[in-house]
Amino acid sequence: MTASRHDHFPVADLPRRQRMRAAATTLAERWKAEDDAPAGVRAAIRAVADLPPEQAIAAFAPWLGDTRWLEGRLGQALDLLAGDDFARPPLRPVGGGAFGGLLLAEAGPVRLTLLVRPVEAGGGEEAALALFAPGRVRLRILATGGAAVRFHHVAVTAAEEAGGFTAAAASPCITGRPRPLVTGETLSLDTAQEAISLTGGSGDVLMLEMAVQPPSPLPVRAYDVGSGRLVHVSASRRDSSFRGMALALLGAFGRTDATPLFAAETASEDFAARWHAMRELVALDPAAAHPHLAHMAASDPHPEVRRAAAATLAFFTKESAPCPA
Repeated sequence: MTASRHDHFPVADLPRRQRMRAAATTLAERWKAEDDAPAGVRAAIRAVADLPPEQAIAAFAPWLGDTRWLEGRLGQALDLLAGDDFARPPLRPVGGGAFGGLLLAEAGPVRLTLLVRPVEAGGGEEAALALFAPGRVRLRILATGGAAVRFHHVAVTAAEEAGGFTAAAASPCITGRPRPLVTGETLSLDTAQEAISLTGGSGDVLMLEMAVQPPSPLPVRAYDVGSGRLVHVSASRRDSSFRGMALALLGAFGRTDATPLFAAETASEDFAARWHAMRELVALDPAAAHPHLAHMAASDPHPEVRRAAAATLAFFTKESAPCPA
C-alpha cells in the first residue's frame, strides 16, 4: 500500500495538535473579523445579496478585478502550513469531479468561489454535457493552464423562465468552436442560457467565480454537447435540491415511516422536485404512493408531470390486473 503523509499525523503529540488548532482558530477569527468589517468581502456580498443578479454582479466587480485581498488570504494560509504541515487552514473546500475549489464567502443566493481544474482533469477530452442553471456568473481567469474554452448557448423564452418550461419544447444547445483562455480576462454569463466547458491544457486552470442564483421556476438543464439534445432536468432551487437528496437517502434506507415527507414534497412549487419525490415514493412504498400519483395524474399544473404520472399510474393498473388464466 502506498504510504500517505497522513500516516505520520502526530496522533500522540497532544501539545503539537493543540498548537495547530489554536493557530487555525486564531486565523479563522481574524478572517471573520476582516470579512465582516464594512470593507470586508462578506460585508460586500451581503450588501448585494438582495439586488437583481445583474446589479449584484456589477456592484461586486471590483473584488474580482483587484485580487490582492485573495493573494493575501492564500499567503496567510500558506504561512499556517509552513508552521506545521498538518495544520488545517480555515478554508471550506467545495466541488468535485473535474472542478474543485474553495468557498470564500456567501450570502443568500450569492457565492464567491476560487475554482481549480487540475491539469490531470483536463485530459484533452471535450465535455460530454453542458449544464444550464438560472442565474448570473462572472469569472475572472487567474491561470489558463493552456486550456481552451467552448461556449454553449440555449434559447430560453420568457414563458419558460416564468415556469412554463417543458422538455418537449426545449430549444437545442448550440456549441461554438473552442478558443484559448486568456489570463486576466473576465467572462460574464447568463447561466440560464450560457455555459462554458474547458478542454486540453498543460497546467492547472484557476478561476475566481461570483455566482448569483436566486430561486427560479426554471429548472437546471443538462444537454448532450455532441447532439445538442436535452438529456436531464432537475430542480434549480437549492432548498428543493437538498430535500431531494434527503428523500433519496431515506428511500435508500427503506424508511417507509417517512412517506409523509415524500407526499409533502409532491406538492412542491418546483415541478422537477415534485416528480423526483413521486418517483422516490413509488419506489419506496407503491401502495402509499398510489393516491398521490392519481392526484398528480389528474391535476398537476405541469403537462409533462401529468403525463408521466398518468403513464406510471397505468403501469400500476396493469400490474394489479388479474391474470387471464
